[in-house]
Amino acid sequence: MPTVEETITRIIEASTWDQRIAQIRLVPHNHGTNEHQQIYAAVARSLYVPHLSPDFAYIHQPPFYGAEYFQRVYRAAHQATQGFSRVSENDLAKVIEDDPRTLLVFRTIMGLTKEEFAHATKLAAEVMGLSALTGSKVDSMERKGTTVTRQQARLTAKTLSQIIDGSLFGTPPGDLFSKQAKPDTQEGWNSVRRLAAEGVPFSMFLHQRHYGGAFRQVLDATSTLRGDLIEDAVEALFKENGVPYLRTGSHNQGEIAERFEVRVTPAPDFVVFDPAGALKGMLECKGTNDGGTARDKAMRFERLRQESVRLGGVPLIAVLGGLGWKRVNDTLGPVVRDTEGRVFTISTLAEMLEVTPFPFLTGLQS
Repeated sequence: MPTVEETITRIIEASTWDQRIAQIRLVPHNHGTNEHQQIYAAVARSLYVPHLSPDFAYIHQPPFYGAEYFQRVYRAAHQATQGFSRVSENDLAKVIEDDPRTLLVFRTIMGLTKEEFAHATKLAAEVMGLSALTGSKVDSMERKGTTVTRQQARLTAKTLSQIIDGSLFGTPPGDLFSKQAKPDTQEGWNSVRRLAAEGVPFSMFLHQRHYGGAFRQVLDATSTLRGDLIEDAVEALFKENGVPYLRTGSHNQGEIAERFEVRVTPAPDFVVFDPAGALKGMLECKGTNDGGTARDKAMRFERLRQESVRLGGVPLIAVLGGLGWKRVNDTLGPVVRDTEGRVFTISTLAEMLEVTPFPFLTGLQS
């Protein structure tokens, strides 16, 4: 029987993916269970960890969150208010009625999210006998300049005025601070005008980033896009290379079970199949930068491996992302075990086509 070191070397030095998989399959036959973790962890550390990259280093930036759009709307708000000097309720109501997009600038000055501002209009609306704005209305005004009625413009202006003068929410109790106790609004419109004219000191800018979290809003707004990053890359690879596949979701969970007899729920992120409709592989995508989360997600592959065995040994493939998988003993190592080494990242994704069953599926889908 080979030693642990010899087995690790054979796996690492395998010349092809399929040879690597064959060597990994021999681990349970050649070694006792007390040696498995050491082997899988060593293989994971050597072959897979170097290809992991942090997804926190990048962000999606839809046009609405880009500097160009904000600066364009800011210029409109700045010009219409003459440098934030004409900011009475009537002035603000006219500006917003003429160009609803400017609400983006005024709301940002207040330091409120869209939903928070919508709720604030409810407080003002009760006194005015009007209907409050919804979060979706605020969003459509800021993104698309959706037309508002004169009453909606008045309500928006009243809400902004009462927020900045402190009358809408009242004096905070105890040791709490108002969100208007920040550099640009601590003196109301006076400090807004001053900073708009003189600029913001770099130290103040950095402090606000430290205080609020750089890119927090855009990260929250694009969480779905970030969650789909790996799946989108896999789907693009399959489309480009003509691999027959189904990307699962809430709309086709039942279809996966009926067509392919996959009983694990939820179904794997992708299934691939041949022209006859026979299931040829299951693929699961998981991304995380947190080791504890990675450990929890690794357990998903154990369930999928059991389903793979029940289905007669259908290949199970993992596509991983994020630094959480660098914790090899109880995260990446077990995934290597459960997938028999079929583990890929965004940077190695093209290599997946070299692994069975993909050489036999490429080009079958037009």
